[in-house]
Amino acid sequence: MNKPWTPSYPKNVPYETEIPSLSLYDLLRNSAERHPDQKAVIDGDQEITYSELKNASDRLAGSLYRKGFRKGDRIALMLPNCIEYIISFYAIHRLGGIVVQINPMYQTFELDYILKDSEAGWFIGHAEQKKKLENIGLSNQLNIILADRNRQEEDSLYDWINKGTHELPELNIQPEKDLALLQYTGGTTGRSKGVMLTHFNITSNVYQDRLYTAEALQLQESGERMLGLSPLFHVFGMARLNSAIYAACTYITIDKFEINKVVDLIRKYRPTIFPGVPAMYISLLNHPDLTADDLSCFKYCSCGSAPLPVEIINQFKQKFDVPIFEGFGMTETGPTTHRNPVSGKRKVGSIGLPYPNTDAKIVDIETGTMEMPPGQAGELVVKGPQIMKGYWKNPEETSVALRDEWLHTGDIATMDEEGYFFIVGRKKEMIIASGYNIYPVEVEEVIYQHPGIEEACVYGVPDSYSGEAVRAAVVLKKGVRVTEEEIIAWCTGKLAKYKVPRVVEFKKQLPKSTVGKILKRVLVEKEIERHKVLQEVSGNSLLLKNKGG
Repeated sequence: MNKPWTPSYPKNVPYETEIPSLSLYDLLRNSAERHPDQKAVIDGDQEITYSELKNASDRLAGSLYRKGFRKGDRIALMLPNCIEYIISFYAIHRLGGIVVQINPMYQTFELDYILKDSEAGWFIGHAEQKKKLENIGLSNQLNIILADRNRQEEDSLYDWINKGTHELPELNIQPEKDLALLQYTGGTTGRSKGVMLTHFNITSNVYQDRLYTAEALQLQESGERMLGLSPLFHVFGMARLNSAIYAACTYITIDKFEINKVVDLIRKYRPTIFPGVPAMYISLLNHPDLTADDLSCFKYCSCGSAPLPVEIINQFKQKFDVPIFEGFGMTETGPTTHRNPVSGKRKVGSIGLPYPNTDAKIVDIETGTMEMPPGQAGELVVKGPQIMKGYWKNPEETSVALRDEWLHTGDIATMDEEGYFFIVGRKKEMIIASGYNIYPVEVEEVIYQHPGIEEACVYGVPDSYSGEAVRAAVVLKKGVRVTEEEIIAWCTGKLAKYKVPRVVEFKKQLPKSTVGKILKRVLVEKEIERHKVLQEVSGNSLLLKNKGG
C-alpha cells in the first residue's frame, strides 16, 4: 500500500517485509553460534566474548531455575551499565522471565512503588540497593542477588554463575505473546505505569532498525563497535544493546557518562556506532580537545530519549564532519518508530520516515479521530509490531493510549508532502498565550542559534493577563557573558511577538533525567510554587495594610 513517504523511502529498504519471530535470548544464541570468539562486551578492564557471554548467561539461568525462578516471574534489575547487567538480562530471558527495569538512582519511594506494582519476587542489584529494600521493608520478601563485582560469596551473582549448570528447561517462549519487559514510564498522564513489551515488540524493532540502516551504511555483522553509553535501564539504551547483540557488535560501555573518560574510550577503541542522547552530544561538542580526527571512526550516530536542537546537529556536523540521524520513539514503541534515512534525502530537524512495517498519521488534537492534511499540526499516532501490549494492570490508561491498534503518542507533529514527520511539541507542554498555540521547540531552536547558548529550555507559566506566559531557562557557554535583554532582543527579530520569552533565567545547569532529557516539569513546578508564595506574600501585605499595619 502506497503511503505519502513511499517515494522518499531509502533504496533497497522494503517498506513492508516479513519480520522473523525471535526471542531476546535468540539474539544472543544466534550471535554466539555464528561468532563465538568475537568480543561481545568491553567494560573497563572486563572483556567477554560471545561464547563466554552465552555461557555465563546460561549458567546464571541454571542457578535461577534451580532456585525456583520460572517463566513469567518478574525480576527487578537495578544496575548501571555493566557486564553484570548484560549477563543477567539474557539469563532471565533464557527462562522466559520478565525484566522489571529500575533506575539505580531511584530512592525508597520510587522503588517501593515499582516493586509492589510489578509484583516482582526477585531482585538483582548492588549492595547499596539492598539497604533501600531494608528501609521499605521488602528485603525479606524478595529473592535478592547481589551483583557487586568484588563479591564471590554464597548467593552473590558470580557465585550463582560459577555454580550454575547448563541443565535448563527447553526454551519455551512465544515472542508475540510473552512479555519480556516491564518498563516504567510517566506516559502521557498520571502516575508511573509499567509498559508491557513482548519479545517480538523489542526484537522486531531491532530488525527494523538494522534493515533501515545497515545496508546503506555497509555495516558489517561482527565487524562494528558500538559505544553504549545510554543507560541500559532506559528503553533506548536497552534497545541499542539488543541491536549490538543481534549484529554481533562489540559493545563498549562504562557505568556513567563522564566526558573525559568517554573521550579516552573513543580514542582507544575507535567505535563505529554511537547512539547518544542530547546531553552527550552537547558535551562532546563543547569538549575543548576533541577533534574531527577523534570522531572520524563514527559511521553512524543516532539520537534518542529527547529532541536534539537543529543548531546542535548543524554545529556537530560542521565541527566533526559527523551527521547525527534524528528519529522518534517512546517507551511504548519499543522504542523507535521513525528515523531520518541514512541514504536519500535527509531533512535536519525532521524525525524522518516511519520504519518498515510501521504506519503513522497526524490526527486532530481534540478528538484524535480526524486525519490532518500535510502541513497541519495534530497528534502523532502510530501502529506497528513494536507497539506495546499495554500498561501493566491498567486497562483504563491502556484504552486511552491504544485505540484500534493505534498508539496515541501525546506528541504534536506535522507531516510534509513528502511524508517526513516533524515534532513540534507535547500536548501537555504546549503553551497557550492569549489564545495562541506556542510550541516550545520552535522558540528553543531560535535561542540555540545564539552563539553564547549551551542549553535552553522554554516553558509556560501562569499569567493573569494572557493565561500563560513564555519563559526560558538557559545555560551559557563557558566564559560567555550575555544579558537577559540580549536574548529577548535576539528572539524578537526572529519570532512573532507572542512567542518571545518575557523572562530569561540564567542557570548553571538545567534539571535532567538520568538519560539527559531536560525536565521541564521541574522548572514549571518551581515557578508555580514561587508564584503561589508571591501571591500569599502579596495577600498578607494587603491584609496588614487594611488592618492599618
